[in-house]
Amino acid sequence: MAIAAIALGSNIGDSRALLHDAVRSLATIGHVIAVSEFIETEPVGYKDQPRFLNGAALLETELPPETLLQELLLIERDHGRDRSHAIAKGPRTLDLDLLLYDDRVLQTPDLTLPHPEMHTRAFVLEPLAQIAPDMLHPLLRKTIRQLLADLHAYTA
Repeated sequence: MAIAAIALGSNIGDSRALLHDAVRSLATIGHVIAVSEFIETEPVGYKDQPRFLNGAALLETELPPETLLQELLLIERDHGRDRSHAIAKGPRTLDLDLLLYDDRVLQTPDLTLPHPEMHTRAFVLEPLAQIAPDMLHPLLRKTIRQLLADLHAYTA
């Protein structure tokens, strides 16, 4: 069994309910080990949109990473997200990003592990640090706690 770290986000509709429902959906494709608190964050990139509610979950799964990603995309679609007509980094009912999958490093046209921007995003690292502070980034060889401290030091 692998441990996957998944970022959760929403800024359209009842975001809290959508995130809770997404966690229930994750439980259908693996065992949810931990879920962070949900935190309100400012949008990144495309700024003309509502604030986000973000969180993180740890999922124990037998699915390979590519299959897990496809399941995450199905959960997004089931919750009203249409990526085909969306503004890049724009408003969304649900966003599920596969951040880490054990210590796997992978680059395919559809999936890069670890997530290539996770170490630059406080809205990803803060919730993940609540539930997996000692999880190791396999390329940077730093824990989530260290990455968050580095990010705070850089932005201070």
